[in-house]
Amino acid sequence: MKTGEARKRAEKIRAEIENHNNLYYKLNQPVISDFEYDLLLHELETLEKKFPELITPDSPTQKVASDILKEFVQVPHEYPMLSLANSYSTGELADFDARIRKLISEDFRYVCELKLDGASVSVKYTEGRFERAITRGDGEKGDDVSANIMTIKSIPKRVYGTAVPDNFIVRGEIIIHKEDFRKMNTIRVEEGEQPFANPRNAASGTLKILDSAIVASRPLDCYFYYLLGTDLPSDSHYENMKAVSSWGFKVSDSMTICNTIDEVTEYISYWEKRRKEVDFEIDGVVVKVDSVKLQSKLGFTSRTPRWAIAYKYKAEQERTRLVSVTFQVGRTGTVTPVANLEPVLLAGTTVRRASLHNADQIELLDLHCNDYVYIEKGGEIIPKIVGVDHDVRNTGSKPVIFPDRCPECNSELRRVDGEASWYCPNEKACPPQIKGKIEHFISRKAMNIEGIGEETVDLLFTNKIINNSADLYDLDIKTISGLEGLGEKSADNIIKSVAKSKEAPFHRALFALGIRHVGETTARILANYFGDIEAIKGASVDKLVMVPDIGPRIALSIMEYFNDTDNIELVERLQQYGVTFISSSGSSLTDHNGILAGKTIVITGTFAKHSREEYKELIIKLGGRASSAVTSKTDFILAGENSGPSKTEAAARLGIKLLNEEEFLSYTEQL
Repeated sequence: MKTGEARKRAEKIRAEIENHNNLYYKLNQPVISDFEYDLLLHELETLEKKFPELITPDSPTQKVASDILKEFVQVPHEYPMLSLANSYSTGELADFDARIRKLISEDFRYVCELKLDGASVSVKYTEGRFERAITRGDGEKGDDVSANIMTIKSIPKRVYGTAVPDNFIVRGEIIIHKEDFRKMNTIRVEEGEQPFANPRNAASGTLKILDSAIVASRPLDCYFYYLLGTDLPSDSHYENMKAVSSWGFKVSDSMTICNTIDEVTEYISYWEKRRKEVDFEIDGVVVKVDSVKLQSKLGFTSRTPRWAIAYKYKAEQERTRLVSVTFQVGRTGTVTPVANLEPVLLAGTTVRRASLHNADQIELLDLHCNDYVYIEKGGEIIPKIVGVDHDVRNTGSKPVIFPDRCPECNSELRRVDGEASWYCPNEKACPPQIKGKIEHFISRKAMNIEGIGEETVDLLFTNKIINNSADLYDLDIKTISGLEGLGEKSADNIIKSVAKSKEAPFHRALFALGIRHVGETTARILANYFGDIEAIKGASVDKLVMVPDIGPRIALSIMEYFNDTDNIELVERLQQYGVTFISSSGSSLTDHNGILAGKTIVITGTFAKHSREEYKELIIKLGGRASSAVTSKTDFILAGENSGPSKTEAAARLGIKLLNEEEFLSYTEQL
């Protein structure tokens, strides 16, 4: 290959890798397997070794892939947080062992531990107290996710024990256990939401949510794998992790010492056969030199430590033929492509369908009709297409084209700027959207109407008995008991459950309306803030964004919903039938003309007179907005004892005033 050809190929690979980094680290929507990604990276490394003049400072071979998001405050790592070199064969492990023995002459041993498939985090403690937590970021700096990490019960807020250093950093992996993941996805499906593809995506995505209340509602856990500091208990990484475990941190009990690379290989083989028995996702084994001094001596490359390597298990994968692609329309109009496959056995189950997520994935895969495709189970739960066997593609086969019109009602599809999905705007006449809204209305966390499922909704809709949620309150036994599969007893149960649903509190009724971007937590926030539906109806976008955790996108969606006469009519009908659209107190919990009206306040630290939650409620009551992130729009910070350093640093940088507890109480003159 000549230099010009190599340059073109290198530029193409770099662009592909950067695109996949964005999909994996920021959007949590990977479309290729780790193995395919590593093949791309290896090809680029090979090209750059052969043609050193092609190496650029921003090449993926010279830096850590970044997960940084602009919505968070970035904090420098005290110690670089790099990636691990990957291997897929015992030969590559032997090469790793040989490289180390070339660099050091003394005896050493390895530590082997399971490689958890989650989101990495670095947590700092000072004098035994939690100080801050940051993501890997770009290796040099990461996003401050302290508020979110504080919601994870398994991460100690105060550390006790023997030989605890005054200052130390522990690094770990945020995960979701398999059973918790299944339960979480079951609930999401029941509520009409898209299920998560796998536990890793769910954990990583949750960690980057701005609303820590939502984070707290997710079943996150954390296992720690590395200790850093200047006064460590031991020179042995293994012994240090035993100490970390004794201080109250979770450490995997699968960690073991291996004296030779052959013992390492045995460990890898042992866990490959038993990986399904572990109650969290693992994608391989991490091998480290045990001595901390030798780790320091071996050092780092620009993106990986020389003293550690990850042996990656190949995901269970099968090849099958793509029969067709269908396009499903959800209740919010989102069009999702689904691959229909020739049945194939994968991970113990027969797979006939696989998700394709969106139009971008189809394009990235370069998917054609009748292609032979490779499928994996994301988190061994949801099948996904991870590649195409281009070598056996039929000549003249046509590419799969994402439709430009709705497959159900033929309306022209639209795409919102910044979103990956296309959607059908015809929400009032598109059958799956109408039925989807009704199914959402009756779901467990909305109005919880029992006896009606997807099939019953379809039956009632097809027979023109219902066309929206309000029609449910017009049902009578005589009309529905004669329908196929519905006897008098079933019909009576439905009527009673519909009547009982009128007792549902305001926030659930608001959630049940299915306003775009208004989930269960947002509905609760709105209900508490405004107190009744009339106040929400009349709120402008400017007023809505003053509500805690309501951004411009949600505010615009709410305003658009209540500007629609059909939606107003639906709400009025529901009110006439007795559905609750007012808080239990009968009025707003917020004084919109209060002393904090229009102000955004961030709370940090601990307080003597009231809890953080009590101060948050007071801020809302006095018309203010309690935010979790410091931005240029923050008016001031209520700072207690042990305030988060990242927040106070951001305040100093932006010139934002800090008030202590006494100053805040004096300012409000309310307590």
